[in-house]
Amino acid sequence: MSASSSELKWVDNHCHFEESDEVSLDLQEAAIEGVEKFIVVGTDLETSLKAKELSQIFPEKIFATAGIHPHEAIHGTHGIEALLSEGQIVAVGECGFDFYYDHSPHEEQEKVFREQITYAHKFDLPLVIHTREAWNETFKVLDEMEMPSKTVFHCFTGGPYEAELALERGAYLSFSGIVTFKNADPLREALRMTPIERIMIETDSPYLTPEPNRGKRNRPKFLPYIGGRIAEELDTELKTISDAAWSNTHRFYALDRK
Repeated sequence: MSASSSELKWVDNHCHFEESDEVSLDLQEAAIEGVEKFIVVGTDLETSLKAKELSQIFPEKIFATAGIHPHEAIHGTHGIEALLSEGQIVAVGECGFDFYYDHSPHEEQEKVFREQITYAHKFDLPLVIHTREAWNETFKVLDEMEMPSKTVFHCFTGGPYEAELALERGAYLSFSGIVTFKNADPLREALRMTPIERIMIETDSPYLTPEPNRGKRNRPKFLPYIGGRIAEELDTELKTISDAAWSNTHRFYALDRK
C-alpha cells in the first residue's frame, strides 16, 4: 500500500515541534505526503505558549493546545488558565496520568488533571488526555468531573476493554505509530472495534516513529504510514481513512474545513 497520494489529505492530530526543529521544512515535507494541518500540543506553559506562537505564524496549518502533561504536574497549572482565556487555543491538554515514569506524585497528577478538566468545561474546549498505566484512575476522575463532550485519548495504548470504556463514554481514540508495531495486537484489536467516526490519527512526533521508519526521529510526514496500517486493519480504502480522520479532527476541534 502506498504511503502517500496526491488525492489524500491528512491532519496530524497530535505532534510536538522541538525548539531546534526547522518547522517550515517539516511542514513542507509533510505537505508533500498530504499532511496539511497539525495540532501542536502543549505539555507545560512554555510549550503551550510556543504552540500558540506557531499557530500565529502558520494560521492555516498549525492549531495549538495548552496544557500540563502529568510529568510536569508537580509544577502546577500556573499560567494555563490565563492562556486559555486569551483565545486561539483549540483544546486543553495534554493532561492526565502517567504512572509508568512517575515524574510527578500521583496526588499532584490528579490535582492538575482535575483543574484542566475544569478549564475544558469553563472555556467549552475539547480535552486531550494522556494516560499510561492509570486507566482506572483516569476513568474515575472523568466520571466524577463529568467528561467534556469532546474528549480524545491521545496515543491510545489500551486494548479492547479500555477502548470499550472510553467509547461508551463518548470519547475519541487517536492512534499513533504504535499501531504499526509488531507487538501491538491488543491495540489493533481495539482499533477494529472503534467506530470510524471516532478515529483520529497522530504521529506524536518526535516520538513513536511508525514502521518502516523505526530508528529515525518521527516527523509529521510519516503520518500516512499510520493511516495505511489502519486502513489495512479495517480492510478499507486508504482514502476512506484519510477522509474520516480529516472530518473527525475538524469536527472535534471546530476547525475551518477549507
